[in-house]
Amino acid sequence: MDEKSGEKQEQDMPSGSDFSSTMRIEIPPDLLDQGQQRVPETTRLRIRPQTPKTARLKAAEQADSKYSQLLQSIYDAAIITDIEGHIIDSNVRASEFLQFTHSEFNGQSIIDIISGSDGSLLKTLCQNLQNEKFALLQAYCLRKDQTFFPAEIAVNALKFEQMLLCFFIRDVTLRKKAEEMLRTEHNAIQNAGNGIAIADVSAKVEYANPAFLQMWGLERPEDIIGKDIRSLISDQTTAEMVGKVLEERESWSGEMQAKRADGQDFYAQVSMACNRDSDGEIVGMVFSFDDISDRKQAEEALRQSERQRVMLASVGAACHHLGQPATVIMTNLELIKRLTKDAGKPELEEIIQLTNEAAESLAGVLHKLNAVNEYRTIQYLDTKDSKSPTNIILDI
Repeated sequence: MDEKSGEKQEQDMPSGSDFSSTMRIEIPPDLLDQGQQRVPETTRLRIRPQTPKTARLKAAEQADSKYSQLLQSIYDAAIITDIEGHIIDSNVRASEFLQFTHSEFNGQSIIDIISGSDGSLLKTLCQNLQNEKFALLQAYCLRKDQTFFPAEIAVNALKFEQMLLCFFIRDVTLRKKAEEMLRTEHNAIQNAGNGIAIADVSAKVEYANPAFLQMWGLERPEDIIGKDIRSLISDQTTAEMVGKVLEERESWSGEMQAKRADGQDFYAQVSMACNRDSDGEIVGMVFSFDDISDRKQAEEALRQSERQRVMLASVGAACHHLGQPATVIMTNLELIKRLTKDAGKPELEEIIQLTNEAAESLAGVLHKLNAVNEYRTIQYLDTKDSKSPTNIILDI
């Protein structure tokens, strides 16, 4: 903490005995904004009448004993310094945190323990604690082995014959790790490609990430918060599974159909599981949605392609099997025509001619079928039951 930072804090801090608050200071990595909150006024020291010397010594010993017991019983590491930061006293907890013995603290400065601090920090603390303010520092403390740990440090003034500073140091390593983990998990959920939603035990949406909003075509979280998530699911079976998962306290996954805000249908892979608190009690549900509309379309296209292939193969096989008999029929008709040419029976010649034309027509159809490269169907008759299988024929 440099002199400029200290001067800025002095200017920003309000003055006057009628203003009492908690000053917050964060040192590394950066000096953060200072927040303030009111605290009750502390009771000032009262001047008591003089007592006999022996009684005063006994009272002092008792007070010192109570002071030592109180200091050692404090949960946080407690370090008492003068206004220049020289350490005067400490408790056992301070030795555990900072790895110094009680005697090794003597002669050290609190500036050497609070990483990144300097004289301007003590100057700022003393000026602001004149009005019975409490200061809260977010900083890193330096141990004897030169390792660091994140700490929350509360500072207040002890106004005896001379002003002393009392630093209460709390190791917040676990809290920092938990906060970082929560921040990481939150960022992961916010930036996830899957749509993620959290609902309470009545299936009312409490949280939805950006991917969820985009999947349903929603603009703001407020458009879905508080609504029943089942209202977004078109598939009745999937909607019923929401209540079943809560009742049976199990997870479930499957495919479903849903409708976007603009009315467009889409398909999604959904996974749902119970959300539990730290005591294992169910407090709601967690949903994960993956838009599989493209996959569904690809699967449908693949099915259509396979259907086309099978049908075209069937048509090809039919043409092959019908082609040979058709050739035999046409050859035989030509032979019959030659043998009966001089028979003098016009009716027979006409029948042979019609049969030959039919055979040639059959040959033409077979030729067209062999040339088909796309299986399409058309209606055979214009009837009311136009979708009947008996009214559908191959378009050639």
